[in-house]
Amino acid sequence: MKRFVFTCGDINGIGPEVVIKTLNKIYKRKDSVFTFICPRNVFELYSKITPPKFNFYYSYDINAFKNKSVNIFDLGNVKITLAKPTKSSGRISFSAIAIAANACLSNKFSAMITAPISKESFHKAGIDYPGHTELLAEMTKQKNFVMMFLSQKMKAALLTIHIPLSKVPSEITKELLSSKLETIVKSLKEDFNISNPKIAILGLNPHAGENGILGKEEINIIAPFIKSSALKKNLFGPFPADAFFANHNYKNYDLVFAMYHDQALIPFKMMNFNDGVNYTAGLPIIRTSPDHGTAFNIAGKNIASENSMLQAFHYANKISINRLYND
Repeated sequence: MKRFVFTCGDINGIGPEVVIKTLNKIYKRKDSVFTFICPRNVFELYSKITPPKFNFYYSYDINAFKNKSVNIFDLGNVKITLAKPTKSSGRISFSAIAIAANACLSNKFSAMITAPISKESFHKAGIDYPGHTELLAEMTKQKNFVMMFLSQKMKAALLTIHIPLSKVPSEITKELLSSKLETIVKSLKEDFNISNPKIAILGLNPHAGENGILGKEEINIIAPFIKSSALKKNLFGPFPADAFFANHNYKNYDLVFAMYHDQALIPFKMMNFNDGVNYTAGLPIIRTSPDHGTAFNIAGKNIASENSMLQAFHYANKISINRLYND
């Protein structure tokens, strides 16, 4: 029996709503049981907005499981301020992540599926992390990790994550390229059963530097790395990003590797805004998340789509099966 834990995310956003909607679609699975980490009054509020179809019980025990019922792991009553990032919502979203991650590290769950958090709420609560990826990497003591994005149309991954564009060029080194791509190849093989992955590497500069005229990172670092890498049979590029996507060249590769956040996320979200999934590769635990934010503007209106959260669960399930198979 597989066990999955969902976090509430920022309680003032759409996280609790899309989790309930997702559980409404998967609670009848005979091979899985579910825990939802959420303050009781938040669950009660959203249950009125989005009525649960599943049986549930409140618990303070992360190990509590009842057949055919969802464990609502109670974080205690909190102040709810719908549609606004607050210190309280930042603190609660952080607590939910920490509890879920520690439980997964103790092998109590097969995977964790995280609802969206707010960087502003984290900041208000004095929590100095730009997102789930960096937080979970520190909690699991992993230095080699990768932010990856999953969909049926395209998989993508990032060399750099939440840093200003001005800092990206100095971050592009052979050492970082090597560690990130080793993690990606390992993940594609073990988590996705792709035995000989083909990875397209995008250039940093317009036209991939135009042979050094528009920037030298490609000819000085990226192209030499690809040529000399032990993974060179799996690596292709560097490609000019605009032409690569315009010509739908991503369809020819198992994954697209971008130099910075928006280089991959703009095309990915254009193709998969309602069903894309965020995945942290390289962790000892499995963590997926919907590829959208807190959507404060529609919180509490019962109009948020659960498609991305549902896909996040399905990918978590597939990865957990693949890891067991490839162990």
